[in-house]
Amino acid sequence: MAGPLQAEMESLLSAAFSPNRLQVINDSAAHHGHSGDDGSGESHFTVVIESEAFAGKSRLQRQRMVNAALGDIPGQRVHALAIRAFAPNEPTKETL
Repeated sequence: MAGPLQAEMESLLSAAFSPNRLQVINDSAAHHGHSGDDGSGESHFTVVIESEAFAGKSRLQRQRMVNAALGDIPGQRVHALAIRAFAPNEPTKETL
């Protein structure tokens, strides 16, 4: 079951990008006791998102778009965020 921060991230990304596919994966358990683990169980995430909004954009532009859509979450409310953003029909190594 998604925690409140994970659900908020899913909602913000869905509203911003109308993604074809979206996964917000909570990686926090793998970082328990490490730097950045605040004990909330929601400190480390991976976002895998596919949206037409990323067509023609560089990897850096896509990352900036996702970070902007998430507002104060990256770096303030979440310690670590890995982003894998793709346009439809792009070849990826991701299993969505």
